[in-house]
Formats: sequence, structure tokens, C-alpha cells
Amino acid sequence: MKITNFISKKSIALNVHPADKNEAIDMLVDLLMTAGTIKDKAIVKRDILRREAQGSTGLANGLATPHAQNNSIKKPSISVITVPEGVEFNSLDNKPARLLILFAAPEKADDAAMTNMGRLAVLLMDDDFKEALIKAATPADIIRIIDEKETARTKSETPEPDVSAKTKIIAVTACPTGISSSFMARESLKQCAEKMGLSIRVEVHGAAGVYHALSDEEIKNANYVIIAASKKIPMSRFDGKLMIQTAVNTGIRKPEQLFKRIEAGQAQPFHATEDDETLGEKLFNKIKSIFS
Repeated sequence: MKITNFISKKSIALNVHPADKNEAIDMLVDLLMTAGTIKDKAIVKRDILRREAQGSTGLANGLATPHAQNNSIKKPSISVITVPEGVEFNSLDNKPARLLILFAAPEKADDAAMTNMGRLAVLLMDDDFKEALIKAATPADIIRIIDEKETARTKSETPEPDVSAKTKIIAVTACPTGISSSFMARESLKQCAEKMGLSIRVEVHGAAGVYHALSDEEIKNANYVIIAASKKIPMSRFDGKLMIQTAVNTGIRKPEQLFKRIEAGQAQPFHATEDDETLGEKLFNKIKSIFS
């Protein structure tokens, strides 16, 4: 299944002018309603705002990827708006969002569908691709640009090598919804590691399950573990490993900082406890208590 199966011309609006973040989200949800892929706008928006309360999905360089997962969503679907002058979205780099893409999925979405939605999140890390979408003249152009990018990426992809015996850094990424941020954090860590001449294996906790799962051998042979997670993940398997723990957005925006912390000797031994609570869960519970 291709990414463009989740997008229709009815779910795209170009050169719009929302007054603020709330209105931008309304526009994105209304597009899915128009496309016929959601049943209740209020419930979908509620869950988008809950996710935003846990950490803004306004990322960097003009991109925002709000998302929601509930059973008011009939099928995995994506809506897109472009805002050439930008709209404030509490972005991580404090810059307005110009390309906003809403990822929406039912609670029990098909695994293949969720994987492909995650692929779009990864493609959006290419600034040239993102800018091409912002400059698109028609909804048909948006669909064409995405289709061409996905085709080119698929042709250039190669299977990950078996590096279990020599990879000294492993990582886990996870976010509360697991539709886009966890996949983007994985890609960001991989790209940064490659630039720094490092080898890394990254496990992703997505909406439909675990992708690229770390093997027992990989965990045993690794010297360092990076946890970039904003939800609970299994941690006892990393007992005794030197670890850096942070939120998923740091994995997206500041991967080099994490590797430099390892180089500086700042990784600390992890000791599993009975409740096995991660930093990600602590952050999630703290935020949830504030907004509940």
C-alpha cells in the first residue's frame, strides 16, 4: 500500500490562513470530515489536543505533524494544509509552521498501513521534499510529489546489514501515539550516526507495535543505549547498560547532542526496578497529571 492511498484531493487545502494553532487543527480535521474518513470531529480534535498537551508536534523548519488515534476515525488517513506565511504552532524551534500534516488512524489500524504512514513522517525530514510540498500549486501536485518521493526512496533503500556483533550503540524511540514522532526520531538518530561515523540500531515503538526490534544478541553486545521515548517501553532487558534517557522530540531535533553526551562519558548505568518505569513514562505521567 502506498502513502498516497491515505490522502485524497478532498483532504488537502493549499495557501490557507488560519489565525492560530487551534484554527489550523480545525481545518485539518474538517478536511478529513469532508473526505469522509472520520465520524466525529469533536472526538478527533480532542485527542489531537491531548497529544499536543504531551508535547508539541510542531517540529522544525516549518513542519507540524499533529496526530490522533481513536475509533471515530474510520480508516488511516492524512490531511494536509499549507500556510505560506506560517502559523504559530508551539514549534520546537519557535518558528511558525508552514506545512501541517494530520495523521489519523483507528485504534486497531492495519500494521502495513501504519508502517506506510510512518514512512511519510520519515520522508518529511527531507527539507527539499517539504519545501516542494509547501510550494505545490494544486492538491494533485501534493499527491504527485509524495508519490514520486516514495518511489525514489523505495528504489534506493537497501536492507539493514547484520551488525548485531559490532554495533555498540542501540536505541529505542517511542511516542504516546506512535504514528509519526517515533519514526522520525529513528531516522534522525540513524542519519546523525552515519554523519558521525557511528553504527547504531534503532527499535521503534509505533501505533501498531514494535518495528526493527532489537535482538537479545544486539542488546548483549551493545555498550550504550539511547532511550528517546515519551511513553512506557520494556526496560528490564537493558539492565546494567550505560544509558542516555530523553524525550522523543530530543531524538528528532538534537540527536548529535545525545551522541556527544555518550562521548563525554555522561551515560549512566541503568538498573531495572520492579515497576520498570522509564523516563518516558515519568514524563508522560507528569504531563498527564497537569492537564487532567
